[in-house]
Order: sequence, then structure tokens, then C-alpha cells
Amino acid sequence: MKSVPNKFLVVIVSSAAFFAGCAKKPMRPDPSSTLMGQTPGGSGNLNPQEVPTTPDNSGLQARDGSFDANGQLRGALEPVYFAFDKSSIAQPERAKLQAAKDYLDKNPQTRLLLEGHCDWRGTSEYNLGLGDRRASEAKKYLIGIGVSPDKLETLSKGSEEAKKNASEAEMIKDRRVDLVVLKQ
Repeated sequence: MKSVPNKFLVVIVSSAAFFAGCAKKPMRPDPSSTLMGQTPGGSGNLNPQEVPTTPDNSGLQARDGSFDANGQLRGALEPVYFAFDKSSIAQPERAKLQAAKDYLDKNPQTRLLLEGHCDWRGTSEYNLGLGDRRASEAKKYLIGIGVSPDKLETLSKGSEEAKKNASEAEMIKDRRVDLVVLKQ
């Protein structure tokens, strides 16, 4: 008979612990009652000149907004795509390299990193080589249309970032050279 009260006690303690852990979440404050929600006009839209300056944020400087912490800007230029197991640049993709040259001409303080990528098929070693050939072909083309070689770097990522067992549509996007803008 001693085990019955012990089992009953275990059930009661377990229930109490369960219900204590299921406390109601606190309600979120109304945005207008927060510091960022307060504006002179009461509209809730904060003008940057109205941001209160405190000793904690008075020494902050505005970020460039474009370049990441590594001095790279991704997505400003379109990637150059390649056919399966090829490193030659197709005619329609050459316009993207011309756009990259034009960008460098307008922004002389920048350089380009040409990152070669492959789809998931093939060995890691083969794909690193293919990615390198793709990046080198893009570099060779850019030099041929007048870009200074000291403005260009190459890097092969091979299939490092490729989606494994991807569909054909996804693999087409993996076979590319990314044109990454670098700060000088």
C-alpha cells in the first residue's frame, strides 16, 4: 500500500511542474509606446534626423550599406552561366561580362573576384578544376575587352555550394561564375 501514495505524489508533482512551465507569454508592447515609435507628428514613421542621440550611439558611423565586412559586394552584377561540363562563354553571356567592364570603368576604386561554380555532379577535385577553368575563361574574356588584369582575381568554389541531387533547373543555376565586386 505504500507505493500507491508515492505514485499519487509523483503524478501531482509532475502535473504541477507541467502547468507551471506553460505560463502565458507576455503581450508585446504597442509600437507607439516604444522609443522608436514616438514621433513628433505621432505618425509612427521615424525621420532619421529625429533619432534620439545618446552617449551609447553618438559615436556610431553610418555603414556603407553596399559592401559586406569583407569588402565584397555580391549581386550588383549578374552571374555568367555555363553549359554542362563546359568552360567556354556562350554568346548571350558575354553581355554580362561587358556590363562588368562598364561597371569597373565607372567605379575605378573597385576590382572583381570571379568565383567559378559547378553543379553537384563530378568529383570534388574535378569540379574545383572546372570552376577554375570557368573563372579563368571569364578573366581572359574581360582582359580581351580591355579590363586590366590587376583588377581581376579568380577563385574556384567547385561544387562546394551546389545543391546535391538537384533538378536540372537548379543545376543550371549552379554552373556559373559569380562576379563579386571588391573594394580596392
